[in-house]
Amino acid sequence: IPIQSVRYSLLEPGYGFVRITNFSVNTADDLKKALTELESGDVPLKGLVLDLRFNPGGLLDQAVAVSDFFLDEGEIVSIKGRQKRNTRVFGAHSNGKKRTYPLVVLINGGSASASEIVAGALQDNKRALVLGTTSFGKGSVQSLETLRNGTGLKLTIARYYSPSGRSIQAEGI
Repeated sequence: IPIQSVRYSLLEPGYGFVRITNFSVNTADDLKKALTELESGDVPLKGLVLDLRFNPGGLLDQAVAVSDFFLDEGEIVSIKGRQKRNTRVFGAHSNGKKRTYPLVVLINGGSASASEIVAGALQDNKRALVLGTTSFGKGSVQSLETLRNGTGLKLTIARYYSPSGRSIQAEGI
């Protein structure tokens, strides 16, 4: 059953609303379509509300791609683990489309993991105003290790950090 993770509407001419319910395989593509539609109206987009409330997270690459739509440079998120191989920094890239209109991100206690990465990246890069209540605080990175008998063991191998160096784990955004 395909799940539509992005819904959008025009609140009034020039003001858009985008709700992302989770970060699945097609989220970045669906957001690109939504932004193209909202930005191609008769009135230029003057502001956008990005609703991440009750978004439990999902795929890291989709969170990075969503953040990258609104950032031309800077860090999006870093992963820091005890071992060097579990440490990585994800940065923004200029994608040719400047999105300089004001952005508001809505979060709450149900916003976790990938949604916290997006909110933290946009807030720390001074790209969005984040409103709501403190997010869940799921900032740990897990790895699934298969054991000899076919069972698995999920290990926490690293933590997510916002661009300003804040740990998301147990703190939230």
